[in-house]
Amino acid sequence: MGEFIDLKAADGNVFPAYVARPAGQPRAAVVVLQEIFGVNSHIRSVADGYAAQGYLAVAPSTFHRVKPQVELGYAEADMSAGFALKTAVEALPAPGVMQDIQAAIDWAAGQKAGSGKVGIVGFCWGGLLTWRAACTLKGLSAAVPYYGGGVTTPDEVARVPRVPVLAHFGDQDHWIPLDSVEAFKRAHPDVEVHVYQANHGFNCDQRGSHNAEAAKLARERTLAFFAKHLG
Repeated sequence: MGEFIDLKAADGNVFPAYVARPAGQPRAAVVVLQEIFGVNSHIRSVADGYAAQGYLAVAPSTFHRVKPQVELGYAEADMSAGFALKTAVEALPAPGVMQDIQAAIDWAAGQKAGSGKVGIVGFCWGGLLTWRAACTLKGLSAAVPYYGGGVTTPDEVARVPRVPVLAHFGDQDHWIPLDSVEAFKRAHPDVEVHVYQANHGFNCDQRGSHNAEAAKLARERTLAFFAKHLG
């Protein structure tokens, strides 16, 4: 269903993005942000899933500035490699990878898909980038971070979203303490927050932490949220 294209950021950085197109006229567009494992088969399948729901989906490679063509699995060595790459990207001078995400949003908006609106969804580190995008980037109409690692830290909680946000967390996530999720909810009463009886990474059917029931409910809520705010 999909293909890779090249996008260009404001500073001239050229990077790949996976694009999945719906069978008919798109209803809107969705940017899909990867975990720390690259635009791998799971992220491509997520993009394909949004295309199957009628959205034009684009998943930019947010590792490309530090290493091209990253596609990792979920073994311990993959986790270590992915965390190191994420750390390297986070260490880039501002605005760093955020300008690549802006380029993906701009490209999606330029396709004039359906309503012309663009949403964003991300997982793990991509969830954190989704939150930052909702607070700092332009051209979005809705944002959905899944178990965004770091979203509930004081620096990130201090940000203010510019668009409607729906946030998914797991109550067994040892990376994101539940008390910090509660603090995030108190700080952002306008953000729709859902907590599932699940672990970190519950949406990914290639991980041991996959929780089919939580993933299904979160997807239903996400699709309803996008239908409301994107069309």
